[in-house]
Amino acid sequence: MPDQSTFRTVIDLTHNLNDRSPNWEGTAESPYEWRELGNLERDGYYSRVFTTQEHYGTHLDAPAHFAAGGWTVDQIPAERLVRPLVVIDVHEEVQSNPDYEVTVQDIATWEDAHGLIPSGAVVMAYTGWDERWNSHQEFRNQQSGELTHYPGFSLEAAKFLVKSREVVGLGIDTMSVETGATTTYPVHLFTSKENVYHVENVANLSLVPPAGATVVVAPIKLEKGSGGPARVLALVS
Repeated sequence: MPDQSTFRTVIDLTHNLNDRSPNWEGTAESPYEWRELGNLERDGYYSRVFTTQEHYGTHLDAPAHFAAGGWTVDQIPAERLVRPLVVIDVHEEVQSNPDYEVTVQDIATWEDAHGLIPSGAVVMAYTGWDERWNSHQEFRNQQSGELTHYPGFSLEAAKFLVKSREVVGLGIDTMSVETGATTTYPVHLFTSKENVYHVENVANLSLVPPAGATVVVAPIKLEKGSGGPARVLALVS
């Protein structure tokens, strides 16, 4: 049994990976498919073959997703995947503004209450968007034209977290660390060049304290991967 002397509970921040998860393209046909390979009655064991996109369900974006020469999934140092977890709660602001961006002031408010963000932390935004997970349409929230609408980090906040607080990862309970209405992806472009990874489509952030937890980000170690499905756990002391 693992030693739980340093934490009292584990919170799973991961959605189940299946063919009902919202997908980036908004297509009715899921990018996730599976077929049975081994059958217990026939073969004496159960196994399957599955295929999916690298960026589907709860997943990690590797820096290589947007930066030439950035780390691919298998190149991210393991020590960067087990880190102090900071959760910034903006779910009330999002209720009146689905395009809300986490601001530098939101970070300052968090630090006024909890102290400086630890160097090397992973910072996640709790927006409450995961409550929409079971509705493909509501989660993507596509409005006029082809633009989707959901909250994310502002570029200014991302720059502050990376340059002034030396975070190694950003996470969020929406499809992207930046607002759905963007067409230029400034947060991705900036953070990827800094070898900062993203964790997207996170679940259950409402259950995690704003400070004091440790996050374990465990993506599939996909060689040359731009990203991959991940099991994400919060260890709460």
